[in-house]
Order: sequence, then C-alpha cells, then structure tokens
Amino acid sequence: MKAPYRLPLTPLPLAAAARGAVALAVPLLAGVVTGQVALAVLAGIGALWGVGQDGDDPYRQRVLRLGCTGGCAALGLLAGELALRSGRPGAVTCCLVAAALVAGAVSLRGRLASVAGLHLLLGVTVGGGIPVPGPWWQAPLALLCGVALVALLSATPWLWRRHAIERAAVRAVYRAASGALAAAGGPDAEPARRRLTAALDHAHRVLDRHLTGRERPGKGPDTLRTAFHTAVRLGEVTSALVWEGRELPRCVSRVPLLMAARLLPEPGRGAAAATAAGPAGSAHPEGVPCAGSDSPALRALTALYTSCGPDRPRDATARLPAYPWHGRAAQVRYAVLLAGCVLAAQLCAVLLHGPRGYWLPMTVAFVYKPDFGPVFRRALHRCAGTVAGVAAIGAVTLLTTGTYALIGAVAAFAAVMAVGVRHHYALATTGLTAIVFVLVDLLGDHRELSWARILDTALAAAIVLVAHFALWPDSARGRAAARTRAAVSAAHRYRDLPAGAPAAERYALRRTAYHRLAEARRAVLDARREPGRAAREVPGLLDSEEAIAAAERLCDAVGAHHVGSAPDAYAPGAVRCTAAGAMGG
Repeated sequence: MKAPYRLPLTPLPLAAAARGAVALAVPLLAGVVTGQVALAVLAGIGALWGVGQDGDDPYRQRVLRLGCTGGCAALGLLAGELALRSGRPGAVTCCLVAAALVAGAVSLRGRLASVAGLHLLLGVTVGGGIPVPGPWWQAPLALLCGVALVALLSATPWLWRRHAIERAAVRAVYRAASGALAAAGGPDAEPARRRLTAALDHAHRVLDRHLTGRERPGKGPDTLRTAFHTAVRLGEVTSALVWEGRELPRCVSRVPLLMAARLLPEPGRGAAAATAAGPAGSAHPEGVPCAGSDSPALRALTALYTSCGPDRPRDATARLPAYPWHGRAAQVRYAVLLAGCVLAAQLCAVLLHGPRGYWLPMTVAFVYKPDFGPVFRRALHRCAGTVAGVAAIGAVTLLTTGTYALIGAVAAFAAVMAVGVRHHYALATTGLTAIVFVLVDLLGDHRELSWARILDTALAAAIVLVAHFALWPDSARGRAAARTRAAVSAAHRYRDLPAGAPAAERYALRRTAYHRLAEARRAVLDARREPGRAAREVPGLLDSEEAIAAAERLCDAVGAHHVGSAPDAYAPGAVRCTAAGAMGG
C-alpha cells in the first residue's frame, strides 16, 4: 500500500510486462499447434498465477515464491480434480471448505505462507470447477509447467546480472539520504527521513541472506555488505542532521552520492567514479564546510565519508523483525471466516450456475486477504477491475474472434496484468479477467458470461465484506495497535541502550526501531482506509499516530545524541511515548 507521504513514481516494469506476455502466449500457441488445447489452457492458468507472483526482488526469492505458488496450486488442482471425478454430491464443496480452512490457518504466518495458502485454494476452485479429460496427473503437471515457465523467464537474467537488484537497492538508500539532506530544515524534512527509512528497509530485506552470513564470502556480497553497513551509519548521521533542523549547503547533499560512487561504482565506470568521489582518507569532500563547523553531525558526516571504503570490516546484522500481531485466535478466526465465505460462495455458485460456477469461490479467495491490505479497498478494486476487464475483452471480440488474434490479446492483457501487480490491484484484475475469458473460450465454453462474471464478482465481494465487518470489524485496528505497541517498545529499547554498548548493537536496535515505526504507520493508514467501526474509532487511531510520531522523535533525538548533535545532558526519556498511548488508553 502507498505510504502517507509522497513517493517517487516508479518506471513501468517493461521487462516484467514482456515476461508476462511471453509466458501466457507460448503455452497457448503450443496447445493450438499440437491440438492439446485443454492442457495448454491449464498451463496458461499456471502462467497467469505465476505472473501474479512475479516480482522485482532477488532471483532466489522469486524462484522460491514461484515454486510455492506452483507446488501448492498443483496440489490444490489435483485435490479439486479428484473430488470432481469422484462424482459424489458435495465432494467439491467439502474439498473447497477444507482447502479454505488450511489456507486460512497458514496465511497469517508470513508472506510466503500466505501465497501458498492462496494458491492452494485457487487450485481447488479450478480443479473442482473445470473438468479436464485425460489421466489425473496431466492437469497438475500442465499447471506446474506454466508456473515453471514464468520462473525460468524471471530468473534467467541472474546469469548476467547476478547482484544488480541488490546493488540498486543499496544505491537507492544513498539517493534517499541525499534527498533527506537536501530537505533538512524545510517542511519536507520528516517525509524525506521516512523515505530514507523505507529505502533502508527495502535494502535490508533484499540483502537479508547476504547480511546474516548464510552465503559464502565473495567479492560481490562483500562489497554489498560493506556498502549497506556504511549506509546504516549514514542513516544515523542523516537523521541527526535532519533533527538539528537547519538548512544545509547544497554540496552537503552530494556527499551520499559520492559515497555511493566510491562503494558501488557503476560497471565500466569504477575508476572515473572513484576519482570523482575522491580518495578515502582525504580531509573532507570538496565543498563540505566541515572545518570548524559547530555541527557535530556535519563533522560526523565528513568523518564517515573519509573513512568509508571497500575494505571496511563488516558488522553482524540480524534479520528484520517479524510481526506476530496475529495470534492463534486470529488465525483460527480468519480460517473459519474464509471457509464460511467460500462455502457461501460455492452454494451460491451451485444454485446460479451449476457445477461450473468456480468464479464465485475463486473471487472470495482473491478478495479476502487482510494481510495484503484493506479488505474493503481490495473488494472495490476487484469489482472495478472485473468491469474494466469485461469491457476490454468485449471490445476485442467485437473486432476479431480469430484464435491467434485472441492469443495476441492474451499476451497484451498479460503485460497489463504484470504492470498492475506492481502498481494497482484494479489494473491487475483487469488483465486477469480478460485473460480468463479467452481461456474459457478456448476450452469450448462459448456462453455469454459478461454480466454473470460482473454479478458474481459483486456477490463474492459482498459475501466477504458482510462476513468480515460483521464478525471481525476490529482486525485492521487491532493490527495497527499491535504494531504500534511493538514500535514503541523497540524505540524504548533503543533509548535504553547503555552508553558503552557496541556500535553494532546500537545500529541493530536503531534499524529495528525505525523499521517497526514505518510498519506501524502503514498499519494505521490501512486501518483508516477501512470503513465501519475501525474507521469510526478515530480517537484510538489518533492516539496510535501520536505515539508513533513521539517514538520517531525519540529515536531521532537518541541518534542525534549518539552522533553528538544533542547536548551531553540530553536525557533520552525527555521525549515520552507509551504503549498505552498506542492503544488509546
């Protein structure tokens, strides 16, 4: 979800759009040429779900996520297919409810578990709703091939740009630090500091396996570790300069960029970048007024610049903390609610459409994901995207009904979906809806389903919203309160660090505190975006926002104290924030 402050516009993911187009077009073309259209459509469904889980994160993480997507989807498809082939009344419904219980039980345990649970349930909906001829093993294998094609296309650039993603993430931290220094003393100073925190969080997640010592040493990882640990120190100094509240000379904002050029030079420009940045150990960057400056933070920035280099010893870095805000009771409640929504959707589908009404339970599986953002917004975007997708594919079929032309349209909509996955859920739903219409048509189902799909989507969204806000209205607010408590506690641990503690421990506590504060702000924003009781209880959310703001000021002041910008008599407890305030108590 978008943060409450302005974020820079990201470029269109052209590579991801191209991967999506190829991944959907290739199996369909192969199926038309060989006559195995049904298996090609299942491979296309696998590719469709793979495109939905493709990303711009490190290649290892992509392959792991896509592997979970394919494995769980194939397992669900097999279960749904066997239930459908059994011919027993209610077998598919029982299978769907069981899959929903499993999916709900695991989905709140982390991002990867959530993806696995979602696609297990999606696999059951397709396997139980689309009869596939041939041996039982062909359909799951075809679906796995589709996901594998996406994984292959997504991971192939690793061969020639192994650490490019990690390097870009670390460089983004230095650019964010430069922006924060340029904004110091102005109205955009605090949002700029939050953007720096977000950049550090992203780089920390991207470099996780390199930082925690689970990878063998090498020149590339060593350089990245050094650059990241220097960026963590730079974050503390930058926050101290922002805390001072004075405008800085323009040349100061160039220092992080010079450091990045020294630590992570662009390929083919290493020598030139190092020359431009100046040799390590020089008195200070050209133009930085450090000599005789009354700003300890500015002197610390100069010292950091002169000491940074590729041979700096590495620190030990822990993983970013997880958020177990949802205990066992929340997991059980979500599992039961998801299963109830799927059961209601399946019963409506059987009454309205007979045995092939998979759209209703599939929509419930997509919409009811509270860990992916506000449920109401997700349902609204799902409905809007479905209407747009129906209109778009309707316009295409008015122009042509040729098989190869429709496959070309699938490729185009797959590119749209890949862009939407990174930018807006409604756009992703638009592409997915149009693609599913073509896939269903290729299977030989030529019924007019436009209005039925729109009404089914609206009905599924209504089922989810009624169940969620009637039986679990405080989920978003509870998540915000829990994350606020965790953030305030992390800020207090950072404040209470003894004066003689190692620098590495200080940096770890500081990173944890700012990371949790950023997550708490996002959780509060998500709670504000939900209608109903969670949105009406504004005082509780206001207390959370005030507690987060106070904790941020506390961390800024503690960092300034360590850098030397705060007076020696500074008492960390002077800025107070309490966990009770986070709960509105």
